[in-house]
Amino acid sequence: MPVVQRLLLPLNVPDTVIPAPMSERKLLILFGSQTGTAQDAAERISREAKRRHFCCRVEALDNYSVANLITETLVVFVCATTGQGDPPDNMMNFWRFIFRKNLPPSSLCQMDYAVLGLGDSSYPKFNFVAKKLHKRLLQLGGNPLLPVALGDDQHDLGPDAVIDPWLLDLWEKVLALYPLPPGLGIISPDVLLPPRYALHFLDENADDGDQPQQEAARDTPSELHPFAALMVCNQRVTAESHFQDVRLIEFDITGSGMEYSAGDVVMIQPRNSPEDVQQFCQLLRLDPDRRFVLKPSEPDMALPAHLPQPCTIRHLVTHYLDISCVPRRSFFELLSYLSPDELEQEKLQEFSSAQGQEELYSYCNRPRRTTLEALWDFPHTTCVIPPAYLLDLIPRIRPRAFSIASSLLAHPNRIQILMAVVQYKTRLSKPRRGLCSTWLASLRPQHGDVWVPLWVKKGGMKFPAKPDTPVIMIGPGTGVAPFRAAVQERVAQGRKGNCLFFGCRQKSKDFYCQAEWEELVKKGFLTVFTAFSRDQEDKVYVQHRIRENKGLVWDLLSRDNAHIYVAGNAKEMPAGVAEALKTVFHLEGGLSSSEAEEYLAALERSHRFQSETWS
Repeated sequence: MPVVQRLLLPLNVPDTVIPAPMSERKLLILFGSQTGTAQDAAERISREAKRRHFCCRVEALDNYSVANLITETLVVFVCATTGQGDPPDNMMNFWRFIFRKNLPPSSLCQMDYAVLGLGDSSYPKFNFVAKKLHKRLLQLGGNPLLPVALGDDQHDLGPDAVIDPWLLDLWEKVLALYPLPPGLGIISPDVLLPPRYALHFLDENADDGDQPQQEAARDTPSELHPFAALMVCNQRVTAESHFQDVRLIEFDITGSGMEYSAGDVVMIQPRNSPEDVQQFCQLLRLDPDRRFVLKPSEPDMALPAHLPQPCTIRHLVTHYLDISCVPRRSFFELLSYLSPDELEQEKLQEFSSAQGQEELYSYCNRPRRTTLEALWDFPHTTCVIPPAYLLDLIPRIRPRAFSIASSLLAHPNRIQILMAVVQYKTRLSKPRRGLCSTWLASLRPQHGDVWVPLWVKKGGMKFPAKPDTPVIMIGPGTGVAPFRAAVQERVAQGRKGNCLFFGCRQKSKDFYCQAEWEELVKKGFLTVFTAFSRDQEDKVYVQHRIRENKGLVWDLLSRDNAHIYVAGNAKEMPAGVAEALKTVFHLEGGLSSSEAEEYLAALERSHRFQSETWS
């Protein structure tokens, strides 16, 4: 039966909820997670559910068959909000489906639910996804157990400041509806739960199963089946004397079947450095060449899709375990159970307690201490970690997204990215380095073939289909990457009316693609306004150039129906650009402050104003 038909079936469910017998004490936890925080929270709820003797499943929203939602009686949704109020990648399909207009208001009347949102209050659409989902489930007849919870990254204690009290309320409500069976109590927090997977180590003489598994018929490249692209160029585009190392990197995607348009992104799956892998194995006293097969501890639990079977410890640590991420509270909680050392256990328990979150933030988040470094600090515990708990302890390495900085029309069978190598100082003596950017920057295609696993996905920015529509692009720093793709694409199609505002520190040090822009200006395809913030005493930014060229900007918008795009760092630039635009609307268009605000909002609603920013 088609999915829509199944969800549209009428349901005859009594209004009163009768406490369920043990066989029906099932909890489904569905998460939408971009960086792993929502998944970590979902797994925490699962552990607490198991202590209350629930049969519990945890799944990403897009891995769950949404048609089955009509049969679920108890569901917790954990949803992050990304970008400009967007759902995470792994809940996009669910999101589109749940908002179909033809779903009847009684669809989910048998379901008790709770929604936990994770967001950042520094963004205008704080926890938009969780709020909207909560309302939609209510419209479809769902019975909310609690008001929607709004976790905030900006809080001193992070989202746990909201999650901790919310979970206490949640279990009180859930146990009232689904009481513990007679003779069973809540499993004490002092008791260690079994690992999700068992590692069965293989005999040394068994066949080697740790080779990349090639598909007989190649699928469209995706997260599960990335394409191994040949890196053909890795060129530094900032002056050697400049503080930041920015690379223009090019990949050959011949034979991949991948296509993309301006505004799309390439996802790259990074790996840990051999040095870090070696350190990790030494700390945990693991033989990197030892091979194992994973077995789930519960019959309906899926195996991790990204790991070959069998697998070596080296492959697991290199390609899967994110030993360079900042560890979460759950990491210390599990370590505290495993610790044989009284002093280390005491500190681990403090870090995993509600009262110790400020101390944990100071130890972990503020200095951006890595998981590997934290393991160094607890040597007596680290050396006795059972390998079976590794997948519970450390999350998997997540792919990184980069705006594509090229057009297939200008560079057939190629993808280019403009990448800043992430490196910064904290109070720790060793500089902090971005996992993916450091790995990519270290690759030397001139010394031999280098292959990088990647795939393409649709981006948030869409450029106008009508050929005569002008575009105003505001992209300081590496924010210019998607606009380079757009300019190349539009020039190849013979489109003029391309206006770019670009900003950087110094013309001589970080003016990306300077020769390319100057050539296009000569040919009449491009107008460029530059802001070199440190080339004079007073700092000049793109928002200053927008105000200076207010007449042109207003004419393009009001007379020529131009589309306007902003990309770059989310810290202060987007707000500065928005204020500059409202000044233009006021001075050139004669709009009042409130009218200028509404004009910008109307441009956003009609997709004539689009932004893509990152922190």
